[in-house]
Formats: sequence, C-alpha cells, structure tokens
Amino acid sequence: MMRMSRGSPPAPTSACPTKAAGKLSPEPEAEPEGSLAKFGLGGTVLRLEEDDLVFSQGDPADAVFYVQKGQVKLTAVSNTGREAVVAVASKGEFLGMSCLAAARVRVTTATAITDCELQRIDKDVMARALHRNDALAELFVERLLARNIRAEADLVDQLLNSSEKRLARALLLLAHVGNEAMPATVTLKISQETLAEMVGTTRPRVNAFMNKFRDSGFVDYGNDGLHVHRSLLNVVLR
Repeated sequence: MMRMSRGSPPAPTSACPTKAAGKLSPEPEAEPEGSLAKFGLGGTVLRLEEDDLVFSQGDPADAVFYVQKGQVKLTAVSNTGREAVVAVASKGEFLGMSCLAAARVRVTTATAITDCELQRIDKDVMARALHRNDALAELFVERLLARNIRAEADLVDQLLNSSEKRLARALLLLAHVGNEAMPATVTLKISQETLAEMVGTTRPRVNAFMNKFRDSGFVDYGNDGLHVHRSLLNVVLR
C-alpha cells in the first residue's frame, strides 16, 4: 500500500490486477539531478518499482508527471478487454499532459516497467508555471513536439513495417541507441510480453525474433538483463 505524507493526494485506484502504486517520499529530500527544481517547481516525488501504477485509465486527470528516472509504459484497454501499449516514456519526458487541455479523466494507464522516480505536479501549479516561466514552457513544448513526432513515426511503423523490423525499432528506441551520446551497447530490463504489446504481435513471435537477433550478434542476454547492440540498426536500415 502506498504511504504518503500529510497533504498528499489520494492514491490512484487500479482498474486491473497490478501491484500497488509507487511510494511517496515521506520527507522532503534534496532534488535529484534532472528534476524540475531548477524551474522553481516542487511537487511530490514518487518512487516506483516494476509494475507499480502511476495512474489508471478512468482516474481523474489532475496532475502532470515528469520522469526523473526509469521508464513508464502507457496502455489503453478497449471495452472488449483488448489492451495495447500506446507509448513508453523515459527520463526527461512528461506524462498526463492532457489534463492541461481540459481532459477530465485519464484515457490510458501508466505503469512502471523499471524502477522509476517521478515528479508529480498538480495541474493548476503546472499551468501557472508554464505561463510564468519561459524556459519551462520551452522545455515542455520541445518534449510535446518530440512525443507527437514519435507518435507519427510509430503509426507509419505499424502500418508499413514487418513485425521483425517493428521489434528492432522498439528495442533501439528503448535503448536510445540513436543518441550518439549513448554507449554502443545498452542494457534493458523489459519482458517479452511488453515487447509483444508494443509491437502488436504475439510473445512466441517476439521470442523467435529475439533468438534470431541473438544468433546474428545484435543482442545478448545476461544476468543484468537484455544487451542491445548498436548493430541492431542494420535490421531497421536494410
């Protein structure tokens, strides 16, 4: 069960059987590197473990979240129970931005896929800060445009590319391999079930592709997780 300090908002309820939401830090702590403190924004820091909920589909849309550490997946469930991964947010990205555009409820569920650290900012606080702080507004617009560009690329990928190429692209994006500042090999901790949801295929097909990537030297498995090599770009570029 999530513990919270006095004055914190109530914990979000889950519409599906998942682990409890992340734990709120009980006492104010030094702001970690990469937080929004440099813009004068405080807020509650949530520390989550894998499969912890940030918010659920149908919850009130009352806050924006900023990813300080880790990765969070956004999923949506249809009336028939079909679930799809619609996005994955990493360090430096915002979640729940639709609340600033008058959305009243969440249309997705946000779940940690690694150990995470998020900064929760109330909707009204975030709106005022964006109006008053040009540097924060510039960062927010930059991240929003990047999210839109990624969504368009994801749609093209889903419509035009094979499952194998979609899986390779998903791994490269998760590992930020396209970023020249990243090392040639990046370690990920992500399940094949989540990858299948992201790619829009079945877990057995993902397993077959992963074995093929491993045999080709594009990925390796270790005790610390999945090692994605920059050479996996060959699958996307060919």
